[in-house]
Amino acid sequence: MSAVMDTLIAPATRLWVRLRLNEVGPLISLAGFGFFAWGFMELADDVREGDTHDLDSKLLLALRNPTNLADPLGPGWLEEAARDITGLGGYAILAIITWVTWAYLMMAGKRGAALLVLVSIIGGTLLSNGLKLGFERPRPDLVPHAAQVYTASFPSGHAMLSAVTYLTLGALLARVEKSRRARAFIMMLAVIITLLVGASRVYLGVHWPSDVLAGWSVGAAWASLCWFVALQLQRRGQVEKPGETSSPEPESS
Repeated sequence: MSAVMDTLIAPATRLWVRLRLNEVGPLISLAGFGFFAWGFMELADDVREGDTHDLDSKLLLALRNPTNLADPLGPGWLEEAARDITGLGGYAILAIITWVTWAYLMMAGKRGAALLVLVSIIGGTLLSNGLKLGFERPRPDLVPHAAQVYTASFPSGHAMLSAVTYLTLGALLARVEKSRRARAFIMMLAVIITLLVGASRVYLGVHWPSDVLAGWSVGAAWASLCWFVALQLQRRGQVEKPGETSSPEPESS
């Protein structure tokens, strides 16, 4: 009798957990979108009113040698490492990573996910450029810049596009990955890279800390929204679920 009950209960329990996850996932993604979007709007208001200037200045100066503001704190190799890390948020690197991910998903037969990757990253890039043009905040002038800059300061494009790209790709790749460990590793790596890129911008003196925080916020909001869309499309069968692939095209005779 006990063996029969175990046979009946185990599949039912797995089904219940699966259904609960399908319900919780969209709620978490929407909650994340709302939280990060609200955080960005609050921060944007503070920046417009000048409320963040004093704290921004203190944090920026705290990372510099007080006797030589052109010299970031730490050994020379740390500054060079910061330049390498900040490159991970540049357009060229992000474009390569996006293309490689798209190519991998296409070869794996996950065409819906591949298309969603392109739409998510391109849309996030357009959003980043639009916000920069809208705010037009000047770059920090307290310390010499240790990297070349060409655009406005708020929000940080490197921080935002890193969050948009790495978090979006992480969420999408995690959704098509079967292994829980692999999913956790992908998301952890995406978060760490995003944080390092943003921190490097402040260390190099090319962004106010509030620029980077705003970039992280709006980037995370966009990634959360893309995650929500991915979940909805998976339910409709337009984006592959974990372990699924698109139907192969018939071979021509």
